[in-house]
This record gives sequence, structure tokens and C-alpha cells, in this order.
Amino acid sequence: MQKKNILKGVLFVGIGASIYGMLATFVKLAYQDGFTTSEVTTSQFLLGLIGLLVLNFIQTVTSKKALPSPTSKEVRNLMLAGTSLGCTSLFYYIAVQYINVSIAIVLLMQSVWFSVVVESILTKKWPNTRKIVSVIIVLAGTVLATNLVNESLDLDWKGIFCGLMAAASYTLTMFTSNTLATRLPVFRKSIIMLSGGSVIIFGFLFFAQIGPLHFEGLKSFYLNFTGNTEHIHAFNYSIFWTYGLILSLFGTIIPPILFNIGFPNAGLGLGSIVSSLELPVSVTMAFVLLGEKVIFIQWVGIVLILFAIILMNLPKKEIRINEMS
Repeated sequence: MQKKNILKGVLFVGIGASIYGMLATFVKLAYQDGFTTSEVTTSQFLLGLIGLLVLNFIQTVTSKKALPSPTSKEVRNLMLAGTSLGCTSLFYYIAVQYINVSIAIVLLMQSVWFSVVVESILTKKWPNTRKIVSVIIVLAGTVLATNLVNESLDLDWKGIFCGLMAAASYTLTMFTSNTLATRLPVFRKSIIMLSGGSVIIFGFLFFAQIGPLHFEGLKSFYLNFTGNTEHIHAFNYSIFWTYGLILSLFGTIIPPILFNIGFPNAGLGLGSIVSSLELPVSVTMAFVLLGEKVIFIQWVGIVLILFAIILMNLPKKEIRINEMS
């Protein structure tokens, strides 16, 4: 029975990571069809909220026992923590406007060593040797995966900056989601956190599609920073029935559900290893659907990053000394 549960956990985490890995490719396709960052993020979060509300209602009605409700303090903390969700999507989606999806996902995976730094600060303990080695491998893999060794490569600094900011936000999301209000049902907790993220997204919507239309200074800054160099148009509602549904399902509904089912069965260490499937899936999707060029040295870097994730999450060997009688 235990092996069956582990297999189930690995399967759910693997599917969730693979689905999440497809997300950036669909965002890039939406950009190619003329949609803006604010339209993409707004449709994803709004439809995601609606979907989670429906799922929460079904769970509440069908549950045989009363589900725990959040306290006002938990709501406040979860919404505050949820702002990192909005920042992750926002920075990540802006990054793919400037750099390839295959490079943006590598930058997002810098959360692997970001989390080591945060953990060391919080615990006030120096990371062990294996974690330090893993961080070095991640950094070396990043140099190769982003093809920085190619002197002729011209990477836009705004894409690099936003990719790293997305990694920082993603690190914060992982820490807070694993520590705050763990007693709450998955759907209720997700709705509250997503609501906090929506504050960031809707604020950006106002700034990007309303405010800059009236303030030339803001308009100029937005156009230059987001790469939307042509114009700012009125909100295109067709995003909801074209890409919005896919983005909400792949970004805010399905992966969190699968992760919350899978991680308890697979365990945090094994689950973290399996969730790294997001990296090769994202690069492969960009290669197949977007035609992005991924050379051999970049695949070597990706393999190094995956190896570092496995090394970091392998269980410690327990040395047992057999007493001689």
C-alpha cells in the first residue's frame, strides 16, 4: 500500500509540473496574437478565482463534515503571502517578452538556490556541504543553459531582471504556502492566496491599460519596460475565451490541486525532484511549438540543474554502527 501511495504521489506531482511547464509557451503564443501582459494575467487570475470558487462550493456541499474556516489573521497573512503569486506571474510573463521561454524558465529555477539562502537566513545556519555543492552546480548549469558562454549572445537586461524577480517571488510563494494555515482545505487556502495575487494583477491592469492612457510619463515607462512598443489598446476581452481558460487551468487550478494531492504521498524530497520536470517540459514545448533554438550546451546546462535538484533533495544516508556482541 505504501509503494502504491508513493507511485500515486509521483504521478500527480509529475503531471502537475509538466502542465505548469507548458504555461509560458501559451503565454508567448498569446503575445504573438497581440495580447498584452495585463490581459494575459488578468484572464488567468480572474478565471482561476471563479474556478476555485466553484470547486470550493462543491467541496463544501459534498463534505460529510464541517470544513474549518480561516481566522481573520490567517486571511490577512494568506492574502499578503499571495501577493507573491501575482508577482511571480507578472515578472515571469514580462520576462518572456524579452527572452526565450527556454531561458526564462532557467532563470525561474534559480529559486532552487534562492531557497537555500532564505532557509539559511531564517534558521541562522550555514548550509551543509551538499547544498553548497548543489548551488554551485545550479549556477554552472545556468551559465550553460542560458548560453552565456556565447560571446555573441545579446540578452536583454530587462528579461534577465524580471526572470530573477520571478524566481525571488516564487521562492517566497513556496515558503509561505508550506507554512501558513496548513489546517485549511486546499481550495479555501488557494482562493485566499489567489485573491492576494489578484490585487497585484488588477493593480497592474489599471496601471497598464487605464492609468498610462492619461499620464504620458507612466505611458512612456510602461511601453518601454514591457516591450509593448507600438501602442496601448483597450482591454481585449477575447483573451478570456482564447487563452484565458488554458492559462487559468494550467497556471492556477490544476497544478496546485495535483501538487497538494501528490506531495503528501511522494514526500517533500521526492516530490521536489519530480517537480523539476517543469524545466525540460517547458524547454521542449518552446522548442516544438515556438521553434526556439536550443543548442547542445544548453541541454547540458539543463541536465546539470536537474542533477543539482536531485542532489539537494536526496535523503541523507544514515550511518548505522552494528554493535558486536
